[in-house]
Amino acid sequence: MDTDFESLQISSLSEVDEGNVVEDADSDEIDDDEEDQIPMTLGFAEEPRNPWSSRRQYFPSKAGGSPAWLDPINLPSGRSSLCDFCHEPLQFLLQVYAPLPEESTFHRTLFVFMCSSMPCLLRDQHEQWRRSPEVQSRSIKVFRCQLPRVNPFYSSEAPAEDGSQQPLTAGAMLCDWCQSWKGDKVCSSCRRVRYCSGNHQAAHWRSSSSSHRVLCQQLQPSGMESELAASNFLWPEYEITCEDESEFDEPISSENGSGNALVSRSRTEGSDGNLMNNFQASDDNSSWASFQERISSAPEQVLRYSSSSQAKPLWPVSSGRPSRADIPRCNHCGGTRAFEFQVLPQILYFFHVEDDRDSIDWATIAVYTCEASCEGGASYKEEFAWVQLASQSISHQ
Repeated sequence: MDTDFESLQISSLSEVDEGNVVEDADSDEIDDDEEDQIPMTLGFAEEPRNPWSSRRQYFPSKAGGSPAWLDPINLPSGRSSLCDFCHEPLQFLLQVYAPLPEESTFHRTLFVFMCSSMPCLLRDQHEQWRRSPEVQSRSIKVFRCQLPRVNPFYSSEAPAEDGSQQPLTAGAMLCDWCQSWKGDKVCSSCRRVRYCSGNHQAAHWRSSSSSHRVLCQQLQPSGMESELAASNFLWPEYEITCEDESEFDEPISSENGSGNALVSRSRTEGSDGNLMNNFQASDDNSSWASFQERISSAPEQVLRYSSSSQAKPLWPVSSGRPSRADIPRCNHCGGTRAFEFQVLPQILYFFHVEDDRDSIDWATIAVYTCEASCEGGASYKEEFAWVQLASQSISHQ
């Protein structure tokens, strides 16, 4: 059955609270305990329902795989697509479809990319504390794209829910290795395979599972046609489904506890079931315990979203929280940025990231976006992510 865009937007992760005013950007603290009661929408990673639901014309929220670019032509490029430390192309983490009521934001999607190198993320920690640098180096980047209802890329009617919907225009040719960034470079031999960078061309050539070295001769312009092998560089793809946090008010029982929670079941079994009893009385330990208690009713959540300007991140660690002054103003309109969503480390479980000291890891990624969701300029406007790493001082006794 076809649905109209209004129902499509209501089912997205955007639940708009109009009339809220963002706090003064110069106030010291950005996190207050009383803000924990603001309604949140939780995102969960699910296997794709069908082969077509993650295509861009269906305006998906998704994690892993390749991005479903909203504007499929005017993609971020140059320095924007690279880690500012190792200069490798950034890897797609997730995207959130979050339209707003105004005509200019009828379609609106936020994209998160990051470098998969933990050393780069550690260097990123130093950079994010620098206030108003001329050029800030980051290993994690967020892009906002928005379109009005009538636009060159999609029908103004809601997409048919049978997989038959097609976009109005073709998108840019993408890199055959990462399937994310523009493939501006072409293999000089076969003239068919495209790359966003020399690094990805070399990676495709060396790959043991899908080496272009093997396929290149078969793909000669005058030779036999052959399908390109999918890259194993990408994280596994999941749909992000959403539920109101209020639906999970009842805490899970110990018998039904999830193995995906950040704290094992044995640590949730105190004398009165209160996780706070299992931690020493330090700020970081208390913050970690409060974080675990809050997410314990839905331990597989990978994302927490709110369009309320009064919403705040749920910080796992007390230390390393930003003040208002640490969140830079929008570099397009100069307006304030407000918290919109955070990414939890549970997503790494679904991506099968190994749990060792060299693997990418974080406590939370909090995304701040332009309060006005400003228009004009580039199709993809860079927003701001604050990354909090797990404190080494947290006691798990």
